[in-house]
Amino acid sequence: MKKLFTQKIRILWFFLSILCLGYSLMVYLVGSGTLSFTIWLAGAAFFALCCFLAGEKRWSKVPKAVRYAAYIALAVFASVFMTCQIAILSHFFDKGESDLDYIIVLGAQMRESGPSVIYRYRLEKAYQYLSENPDTICITTGGAGINENISEGMGGKKYLVKLGISESRILAEETSRDTGENIQNALLLVRAEDVAEDNLKIGIVTNGFHVFRGVRIAKKNTEARVCGIAAYMQPRFIPNNMVRECFGILRDLINGELY
Repeated sequence: MKKLFTQKIRILWFFLSILCLGYSLMVYLVGSGTLSFTIWLAGAAFFALCCFLAGEKRWSKVPKAVRYAAYIALAVFASVFMTCQIAILSHFFDKGESDLDYIIVLGAQMRESGPSVIYRYRLEKAYQYLSENPDTICITTGGAGINENISEGMGGKKYLVKLGISESRILAEETSRDTGENIQNALLLVRAEDVAEDNLKIGIVTNGFHVFRGVRIAKKNTEARVCGIAAYMQPRFIPNNMVRECFGILRDLINGELY
C-alpha cells in the first residue's frame, strides 16, 4: 500500500515537472524580453528533484537536519507566496468608480507594431473608461527601454488618439523605468496642474494581477483618493503574471514603496 502511494506521488511530481517545463516554453515563445520563463524552469527542476528523492527511500536517507531545514524553508516560501497571492486577488477585479479626475495607465512594452498585448489591454480599458467619463484626464506612462523605439508613455498616447480619444485629454509621461516611477512621475504631472491634491480622485489602470501593487504605491505617494481599474488578461498567462508579480511585491515592500 505504501509503495503504491509512493508511486502515485512520484507520478504527480513527474507530471508537475513536465507541466512547468511546457509552460516555461510557452512563456518563452511569447518573446516578451523578460526572463520570467526561468521561474517555471526552476519549478520543473524542483519537481524533478522531488520525483527523484521520492524513489528508493532516498529522502529518508537525507540527514534529519537537512530535511527539517527544507521543511522550514518550504513553509516560509508557501506562507509568503500565499500572502502575496491574497494581496493580488484583493484588487484583481477592481472596477474603479465613475467621474475620476485622472486615470494613470501603467506602461508596458512597446513593439515596432505598437503596444504589446498586455499594454494594449490596459489602453483599451482606459479608452472604455474615457469614453464613458468625458471629463477625465488620462496619463500614459513609461520611458523607452533598450528594445523600444518609442517611449511607452508616448506610444500609449498615440494608441489612444488612434482609438478616438482627444489628444488634449492625454498627458504622456516618458521617463519612468518601473511601476513606482510610473506612478510617481505621473503624479508630478498632476501636481503641475496646481490643484488641491486631497480633493482629487485618481484611478490606476493596469491588468488585474498588477492592480494591488499599483494602488498601494499610489496611495503611499498621494493624498488623493485612489482606486484600481483592472484590465483584461489572457487566462493562459495569468499563472505566470501572478507568480512574477510576487517578486515585484516583495521588492517594493523591501524598498518601502508599498507601506
